[in-house]
Amino acid sequence: MTTREVPADASFATPSAGADGGQGQGARSGLRSWASLRQARIGVGIVAALVAFSFLGPLFYHTNQVTVNLNNATLPPGAGHPLGTDGDGFDILGRLMRGGQSSLELGFAVAITTTVVGTLYGAIAGWLGGIVDVVLMRVVDTLLAIPTLMLLLILVNIFTPNLLMIIVLLSALSWLGTARLVRGEVLALRVRDYVQAAKTVGGGQWWIIRRHLVPNAFGVIVVSATFTVADAILTMSALSFLGLGLPPASDWGSMLTNGLDYLFDGYWWMIYPAAIILIVTVIAFNLIGESIRDSLDVRLR
Repeated sequence: MTTREVPADASFATPSAGADGGQGQGARSGLRSWASLRQARIGVGIVAALVAFSFLGPLFYHTNQVTVNLNNATLPPGAGHPLGTDGDGFDILGRLMRGGQSSLELGFAVAITTTVVGTLYGAIAGWLGGIVDVVLMRVVDTLLAIPTLMLLLILVNIFTPNLLMIIVLLSALSWLGTARLVRGEVLALRVRDYVQAAKTVGGGQWWIIRRHLVPNAFGVIVVSATFTVADAILTMSALSFLGLGLPPASDWGSMLTNGLDYLFDGYWWMIYPAAIILIVTVIAFNLIGESIRDSLDVRLR
C-alpha cells in the first residue's frame, strides 16, 4: 500500500501546550484557515456527495442487486436504467451505490484503525527513544520491506475474502507509514521547553504523550489519515481488478474487471462510470489531505 510522506522539514502550526484556551484558539484558527481553502471545500463537498449517493441513494433508487436477469443484460443507458446494465443484468447505477458502500466503509475503517495504531506506536517509540526506539523502528522497517500487494495476494488466496478480512489486512499493513511520521514529530517535540517542564513537575509518560505530544502532532496525523482513505480504496480496487476482491462484484474494482470483458465490444457504460467515480473519490480525499497540510504549514499560511 502506498505510503504518503509529509515533508520532514514541514513547519506545522501546532497548538500551544500552555493553557487550554491557547490550544482552543490555535485549533479554531487552524480550522478557519482550512475552511477558507477552496480545495478543502471542494474535497469535502465531493466526499459528502459520495456518502449521500452510496448510503442514501438506494433508499430512493431501488434496484435488484442479487438476482441475475440475463434478459436485461448489457442494456445501454436509457429509460429505467440511467447508466445501463452489466453482463448479468444488474443496474449499473445501483451497482455503483452498492460498491460505494463497501469502498467508503473500508476506506474509513482502515484510516481510523491505522491512525490509532500508528499514532500510539510512533508516539511510544519517539518518546521513549534509545533501544526501545531502535527495536520498534526496525520492526517497522522490516515490515515495510515486504511487498504489500504480493502479501495481500497471498493472504486473500489463503482466506475467503470479505470486507472485515480485507479491512484487517490493510490495517495491519498501513499503520507503518503513520507510525514513522508520528515518531518523527514526537522526536522533534520531546525536546521542547513545555515538554521538559511537564517532566520536571512530575508529569507521567502517558499523560505527556496524551496531553502534549499527540495533540501537537495532530496535523501530521490527520493528513496521513486522509491519504490512507484514498490508498485503501485504491488497494481494494486493485485486488478486485485482479479478481480477488469482495464477492460478488460488490465494489468499484470488481465492476472495472467485469467491464473490461465488454469494453472492446462497445459497452462503454460498463467500465467508465466505475472508473470515473473511483478517480473522483481518490482526488477528493487527496484534496482534503492537501488542504489540511497547507492550512497547518506556517510557511504556506
